[in-house]
This record gives sequence, structure tokens and C-alpha cells, in this order.
Amino acid sequence: MPITSAMILAAGLGTRMRPITDTLPKPLVEVAGKPLIAYGLEALARLGVNRIIVNVHYLAPLLIDWLSARPGAEILISDETEELLDSGGGIFKALPMLGTDPLLVLNADTFWIEDPAAGRDNLAVMADRFDSESMDILLMTARLDQATGHTGAGDFTSDPDGRLSRYNNTGEPVIYAGAIILHPRIFDGITDSKFSLNRCFDQAASAGRLFGAPMQGHWLTVGTPEAIGAAESAMSAYLGSRTTGAGEQGQ
Repeated sequence: MPITSAMILAAGLGTRMRPITDTLPKPLVEVAGKPLIAYGLEALARLGVNRIIVNVHYLAPLLIDWLSARPGAEILISDETEELLDSGGGIFKALPMLGTDPLLVLNADTFWIEDPAAGRDNLAVMADRFDSESMDILLMTARLDQATGHTGAGDFTSDPDGRLSRYNNTGEPVIYAGAIILHPRIFDGITDSKFSLNRCFDQAASAGRLFGAPMQGHWLTVGTPEAIGAAESAMSAYLGSRTTGAGEQGQ
């Protein structure tokens, strides 16, 4: 289904990225010569999303100035400088700007490299897959071997239909890879201003309406200054392997 609105969650403090984030908001930290948030904005542009809301808190003027100078889609700011609202509360506050149709949500500090051989971007596949009749939330998921920088055991397991449940040390775990399509009705009945998206994930899972879309490519999370080099090396290695593989297939 067409997705016309999106939100990028960019209000975090980035404390683990110090000292870089002493003077720079984490979404503007560069990896491979590009600010982290730029990867998400480029993915949304390829999908044709023309209205993007970005929430801000820490060093907000720097991020707002950078966003205002960027051409392309309309970018609106959801101001959380007075109080951080967590991932769910941030989206809930921005709903008047996002509308009542299903929308995309991206993390500003994680990103992925598309598989050149896949033929279609991951967000396009997700948009086609999302079914508002049977789903409240569709998460992009990655296998552990598709990730760099992830340190946990995994977040969910998937049944044959793609329905997700919390990983409990049985089955094959997958990672929530920082991209979501959700229907705003998942917030119906919530009155708290500050809450985590995990609350919505669990609610949708309990109703059998939380699904996963396996990504094609490689997912990266960059949590510390030392992780920047590891991410750049992983990007080069992945793209090099895909280019080599494509060349061999064409011989």
C-alpha cells in the first residue's frame, strides 16, 4: 500500500557515543562520510515518502539546521526539548502531523545497506506486504548474521506466516532492524505521554497482529565511537562481496 508519511526517531541523547556527542547530536555522527540520519532519509526518498516528521531533543538546533538545509521531502519537527517521551510517546505526540493512515517509523541511529541483487528496496517490500486488515505493526527484521554492532541474543521469532512473538531462547531469533510500518490505531486507548514502543509491540503480538518482514542486505547499529570503524569495514566487505558475487554470476 502507498505510504506517504514517516517519522524518524532522532531525540536520543547518544551518551555511549561520547565524546563525539558532547558537541554533536548522534543522528549527525558520520559513518562512511554520511550522517546516520541521512541513510534513513535516502531510503524514504527512494520510496517516495513526501512528508517526514523528526523528533528532536538533545542539541536540537544543530539537527534542525541540518534538516532545514536538506532538499527533498517536507520535513517537520516534533519538539521534545522540554522532555524526552521515549519511542512510543514520541510518535504519539506527533500523530496530529502524521495523519490517520499507516506510516513508516525509522530509527535515526541505525541503518542498513540494500542488497544490490535484491531488485527492490526493503521499504518497498514492506509497503507492499503491509495489510491493515490483519496487521497493526510490521517490523523489518534481520538475522543475526546480517547484523553488525548488535550485541543481544535476538528480539523475536517468526512463525511460517511471518507473525512475530518475543524470543524466549527457543527457535531462530531475529532482530528488530529499526524500520516499522504501523497503523495509528495501535495507540487507541493510550493516555500516557511517555512510553516505549515495546508496549505497542507486545500489544500487537498478543492480538496476533505483529508481523515481520525479513530484510535483504546488511543492518548496522553504531553505538560507540569505536563502532564507527567496524561499521565502515562491514559496509565495504558486504558491498565488495555482493559486487564480486554479481560479477561471478555474470561470467
